[in-house]
Amino acid sequence: MAFSVTLPALGESVTEGTVTRWLKQVGDSVEVDEPLLEISTDKVDTEIPSPAAGILVSISVPEDETVEIGAVLGVIGAPDTAQAPEPAPAPAPAPAPAPAAASTPASVPPPEPTPAPAPVQAAAPPVVVEEAVPAPAPVPAASAPAVAAVPAPPVAGTLALRGQTVAMTRIRRIIGDNLKQALLEQAQLTSVVEVDVTVLLRLRNRAKEDFFAREGVKLSPMPFFVKAAAQALKAHPVINARINEGEGTITYFDRENIGIAVDTDRGLMTPVIKDAGDLSTAGIAHATAELAGRARSGHLTPDDVSGATFTISNTGSRGALFDTVIVPPGQAAILGIGATVKRPAAVMIDEDTVGLGVRDMVYLSLSYDHRLVDGADAARYLTAVKAILEAAAFEGDLSPGSRT
Repeated sequence: MAFSVTLPALGESVTEGTVTRWLKQVGDSVEVDEPLLEISTDKVDTEIPSPAAGILVSISVPEDETVEIGAVLGVIGAPDTAQAPEPAPAPAPAPAPAPAAASTPASVPPPEPTPAPAPVQAAAPPVVVEEAVPAPAPVPAASAPAVAAVPAPPVAGTLALRGQTVAMTRIRRIIGDNLKQALLEQAQLTSVVEVDVTVLLRLRNRAKEDFFAREGVKLSPMPFFVKAAAQALKAHPVINARINEGEGTITYFDRENIGIAVDTDRGLMTPVIKDAGDLSTAGIAHATAELAGRARSGHLTPDDVSGATFTISNTGSRGALFDTVIVPPGQAAILGIGATVKRPAAVMIDEDTVGLGVRDMVYLSLSYDHRLVDGADAARYLTAVKAILEAAAFEGDLSPGSRT
């Protein structure tokens, strides 16, 4: 008996997929649910499993070809299926020698980038936080010989791109088309607040070793930001919404499905933490690690990348202070997290006294669809997120067994 391998439904609004790589070749034996090939869509790159055990007897869709959902990709035959060897073609007459020509280099495929190294910061002076300190008098510059600035090292994989013209990858075309469409359809605007996360980072530094030993997951600052964003969405549903153009209606979601932008070798992927508003910080840390790992290994499923109602982009992970991130289609807003930097800032000693201290500061930017979200709505939401982060009341969320 033969079994057809078809392109399954791969998420809402996905109508086609591109075969990026066959993992088995004609004549290879396969087991049930063993990965046969890789498919790329405008939502996700995923593997298609074999529907039966047997032999791959034919491939209907070659690599780099795009077909619609339901199309037959190949055929699996019974395990004892024998492939008759194809007769060898008759030798063709030797062609007449052609004049020598200059060799033309083939297009260079896009190299796989490696993550940029984290910026190296100079050792910070002793941090003063709760106590007021007088502003220091200006210190005259020392008469030291001038040192030329050292440029940041380039991302290793990008060096081969100099002087080349390469084919645009499918994922790069998809990202570009989606973002361009979002800008065309929405009236986008960005608001920014500054947040003091000194207390939050102290909490994280105290807890991270025990958390890793107990949970097996590293505790980065990201889960705290996701938790604060989700908590604030519950109180500000106008930010967690979608305009339905054809119907002339607005849907205000009753769950917080938060997409997290992940930088991968293939491009930007945005897996979704489902019901993030009902998870603890520990639960969000687990979900973030699992989804980011699957995104980077190419094992995201269509369900992993569908259903987002709000998105967060950690634009500061490579050192940017803040960004005017673009709102994804079908959402009302996206939160950008800038780099955390130490700098002098005002510290309230009491209600009447202000001092100066070195604090961990971060910018949060909210880009939003102004058709749905007013500037006052954006400011209220950002202020709520800021208050949650600065209060840093997350200790109960990190306790053993606390996932929800």
